[in-house]
Amino acid sequence: MSNIELRHLRYFIAVAEELHFGRAAEKLNISQPPLSQQIQALEAQIGAVLLYRNNRSVRLTQAGEMFLKEAKSIVAKVNDVSEQAARIHRGEEGNLTIGLTSSSPFLKKISRAFKRFRMLHPQVNIRIVELNSQQQISPLVAGTLDLGVMRNGELPDVLQHRVLRSEHLVAVVPAEHPLNDLPAGELTFSHLADQPFVFFSKDVGTSLYDDILQRLAKAGITPFITQEVGEALTIIGLISAGLGVSILPASYKRIQVDGVQYLSFKDEQVDTQVWLVSHRYRPLSAPASVLAQMMMEEVD
Repeated sequence: MSNIELRHLRYFIAVAEELHFGRAAEKLNISQPPLSQQIQALEAQIGAVLLYRNNRSVRLTQAGEMFLKEAKSIVAKVNDVSEQAARIHRGEEGNLTIGLTSSSPFLKKISRAFKRFRMLHPQVNIRIVELNSQQQISPLVAGTLDLGVMRNGELPDVLQHRVLRSEHLVAVVPAEHPLNDLPAGELTFSHLADQPFVFFSKDVGTSLYDDILQRLAKAGITPFITQEVGEALTIIGLISAGLGVSILPASYKRIQVDGVQYLSFKDEQVDTQVWLVSHRYRPLSAPASVLAQMMMEEVD
């Protein structure tokens, strides 16, 4: 029984459907004598006569009828799993887990890539986990995240990044704040030096915390932080209530909240990067590779 091959089943199915060795051989694109020999070998392997044949006709035995039904089921199953494997290889099926920072969905490049991927590959199960940049590092190393979208920061050697985009930082101020009266493009970090600052809590571990405070320190500014929170949306909400000012990536300008203004800085080089991060030594799954490519191809 161990010598039965898939081709034996296909040969038998062709003969059983045609009930004629000549027509079956033509259908299979082989000559008739080898086909007859393969059917005889199959019968010998399983120890049963599957076909009655004489010079005038071919017909199935009772054992042959049962074998035909099961042989068709086996071949169909093999075809199905083969096609499924091919779809997974092409990234059209499978599972994908990706970490996103809270600001990631506001980037058009990312949202468009997700939309395009979902339209082309609806069978892929995508699991999105909202994590700040630092929180994504451990699961990326462990392999529980396939991809991570995060802000620029320190990464362990086993992780690699590609720059998805760079975006400017902007000042976030109350709508009635005097800084709104500055001429466009004149705002600098120094204008925020004596302002009450609403910012992330250090315990949150977001890369923006270190990045922005380092930039302010480089400009000789230690911000007067009066409110520390865990989410950028909370920062914006507190600013709308007049509790201070802050600095955030420009993608948050898509969040329109009454009582809040977003102001550009004079130095256009004041920017931050969004990274697509993956494991350096662990190959990406096909779905993850396809999505990553789509993200890199999209234009804001």
